[in-house]
Amino acid sequence: MDFEEIYKANWPKVFRLCMGYVNDHDWAKDIAQETFIAVWQQLPNFRHESSVSTWVFRIASNNCLRQLQRDKRMPKTILPNELEDGEKHDKEEATILLYKCIAELSDLDRIIISLELEDLPQAEIAAVTGLSDSNIRVRIHRIKEKLTKKFKEYGYQH
Repeated sequence: MDFEEIYKANWPKVFRLCMGYVNDHDWAKDIAQETFIAVWQQLPNFRHESSVSTWVFRIASNNCLRQLQRDKRMPKTILPNELEDGEKHDKEEATILLYKCIAELSDLDRIIISLELEDLPQAEIAAVTGLSDSNIRVRIHRIKEKLTKKFKEYGYQH
């Protein structure tokens, strides 16, 4: 697989992963771009011990964590008035709320749920995070419970 194929196959997923971490479009785009610079630089050293996508996600996750530790920034997205008022919700508003709720999770929970939302197999999530498969299953269940509770706190009912 050459770099262009890796980029095309993984850019949207890496961007969404970054959004799940930082909840800021421009910042997520910057981190995703830095991720692919690192992928391009490290591609000759890729040892094929995991799938290319798992390797790319690992680099993206590390970049996100490094940026959060370096900048100590809080997510900038503000909920639209419609969500705060508990009025009718559409898919876009629900997505905004989801990213806001994900941004309130711990760093590790953010990476786990972001990878789960990308339909990455739980074994690959375990490989990216360094946790066991069973630990990932339990964490995903607990994270989903936390997100459901947060959605209800914001007055969102589906």
